[in-house]
Amino acid sequence: MAETPEIDDTTIDDLRARLRATRWPDAPAGTGWSLGVDVDELRALVEYWADGFDFDAHRAALAALPSRRVVVDGIGIHVLHARADAPDALPVLLAHGWPDSGWRYRKVLPMLVDAGFDVVVPDMPGYGFSDAPPQPIDARAVAGMWATLMTDLGYGRFAVSGGDIGTHVARYLALDHPDRVVAVHRIDGGLAWPGLDPSTLSDAERAFVAETDRWRTAEGAYAMMHRTKPQTAAVGLNDSPAGLAAWIVEKLRSWSDCDGDLWSVYARDEVLALLTEYWATGTIGSAMRMYHANAGVPAEQMARRVEVPSGFSIFPGDLVRAPKEWLERTTNLVYHHELDRGGHFAAFEQPDLFVGELRAFLEPFRR
Repeated sequence: MAETPEIDDTTIDDLRARLRATRWPDAPAGTGWSLGVDVDELRALVEYWADGFDFDAHRAALAALPSRRVVVDGIGIHVLHARADAPDALPVLLAHGWPDSGWRYRKVLPMLVDAGFDVVVPDMPGYGFSDAPPQPIDARAVAGMWATLMTDLGYGRFAVSGGDIGTHVARYLALDHPDRVVAVHRIDGGLAWPGLDPSTLSDAERAFVAETDRWRTAEGAYAMMHRTKPQTAAVGLNDSPAGLAAWIVEKLRSWSDCDGDLWSVYARDEVLALLTEYWATGTIGSAMRMYHANAGVPAEQMARRVEVPSGFSIFPGDLVRAPKEWLERTTNLVYHHELDRGGHFAAFEQPDLFVGELRAFLEPFRR
């Protein structure tokens, strides 16, 4: 298998033709982003994607990544792996979520290596340049795969950091492999699960449950589609690059700490790199199917307490922010810091802050 991810000219030519032929929907005047994606803003991005984005530069950037192709549990996995020039380097695995891939951590990877960490960034099965699994697999199964991956890479003990679905992968690594994971860092505590007894919760935790319910109603329709009918959505999103862009860009804007201006946080080429990779690999369907698998995880798994030392860096622009009491209830909390900027994709939005947080939390575990 090729080590470097490749996107061929035929794929790019077809993508450009489809972008130029987009059949745009109507949009009521003045609605902006209130009904979903702003069609006028998306049209400008799509036009640039077709005729301004430098695909050759993107391919050169991919070729410069420390990519490897490995097979884990019979599935081809794309992983970024870089070693620090330090005899006591602490290995750390970075676990991404949806709607991204290892793309989330490309800015921080060299920074962490320079700080003395060996860094491992795998694309989950069905995401990025990893192969799609033959059947949908859940976050706990991915955690088991990553434990095997770290063994294969020569790491007996390691730290892990994650966000979004990656927060669950990190959690299950700590729960199921506590002898391997020295510390677990997360940028969110997940959402509150249903069925909690309010009388056992603090005021802050009850507010967290209410905010989770509000978020699910206002923002969670995409997740319900992914859980229940992912193949229906996949047909359109895998056929229309403009549709794919709408599905992902709206989430980047909603979930980032950008005050409604996506381009205050991201460069257009950064977003289009992610979209181009989703398009070229055809992984939007396999990525969405993971929600279906995660919905089948037994409820009792959610209530397991993480005893591995846990640290949380809470960014203000994230989806729902779990209070400290909740994190203390569900983990062996040894580090907690609330930051003043950054959102759901903190490692990409605020790489300096993310690296500073990870270094501060993991420093005691380097010895």
